[in-house]
Amino acid sequence: MTLFTGQWADMSLEVLAGKAAAWGYDGLELACWGDHFDVRAALADPSYCEGRRDLLARHGLGVWAISNHLVGQAVCDRIDDRHRAILPARVWGDGDPDGVRRRAAREMADTATAAARLGVGVVNGFTGSPIWHLLYSFPPVPPEWIDDGLREFADAWVPILDVFSREGVRFALEVHPTEIAFDIVTAERAVAALDRHEAFGFNYDPSHLAYQGVDYIEFIRRFGDRIAHVHMKDVWWSDQSALAGIFGGHTNFGDARRYWDFRSPGRGRVDFEEVVRALNRTGYAGPLSVEWEDSGMEREHGAAEACGFVRRLAFPPSETAFDAAFGGGE
Repeated sequence: MTLFTGQWADMSLEVLAGKAAAWGYDGLELACWGDHFDVRAALADPSYCEGRRDLLARHGLGVWAISNHLVGQAVCDRIDDRHRAILPARVWGDGDPDGVRRRAAREMADTATAAARLGVGVVNGFTGSPIWHLLYSFPPVPPEWIDDGLREFADAWVPILDVFSREGVRFALEVHPTEIAFDIVTAERAVAALDRHEAFGFNYDPSHLAYQGVDYIEFIRRFGDRIAHVHMKDVWWSDQSALAGIFGGHTNFGDARRYWDFRSPGRGRVDFEEVVRALNRTGYAGPLSVEWEDSGMEREHGAAEACGFVRRLAFPPSETAFDAAFGGGE
């Protein structure tokens, strides 16, 4: 049971670690922003990673994954001024799009090395996408444009993934709108575009699939061997008509006009019982990491409640059939 720290980067790691321990978590999934985990410091200072682990250990916490969503987003995106707000100054530089993408790619490769020095085997993140803007096909999008975008994605990410392989770390894409993969079909195409690279996996988050109408249990069945990490995040959607549909109507999260919105685990419509059972069938043994997002709930209350909900839900798989005792007396 871990807590993803991305939504808590306004707190120091020391403060958040104390709170997370009190809420009942076993560890933290460290975001590579705020003061939680610094990729450059991990490479430059031999004592930095040990210091991060010691800080967590003082609170009885561990770490099994780090996350670098913000920089990963810039590797393949059509860069504009929005990226300046989420990127370190060293990656943004002068804002020239080609330069931003090159620096982001270098930083993601360095993140693999930093993760290895911390002693974790997974880096979660985003890839960005050169073709997300072509989502709705009017005017009609020529199929070769999508093929070209997937090749551009592979050209950018294969060299990064090669570094991940050398470091013994896996990159886990959080399948998500705005990324190269945002449902089952696009996830299959992304894997194929990378020639099934061994270092490429998924950070499974059912919330991003469910409100789209994607079969989030089938995703586990199809990609079980590539699920390197799991986010426990819930989402609610309406059975009635809404003013802002699946695309959000340019509204902010929390707007009552929306068709869907993220909610604290157990407060939405994701069937986490089936999620856990499906993960158990695949042999997944990594963390269940709460990514807490709920615009209608006080976050510290929500994080504590979410920990209890997921801990009650999680159970190990059976190693024998329940009726094995009746199998013939052998």
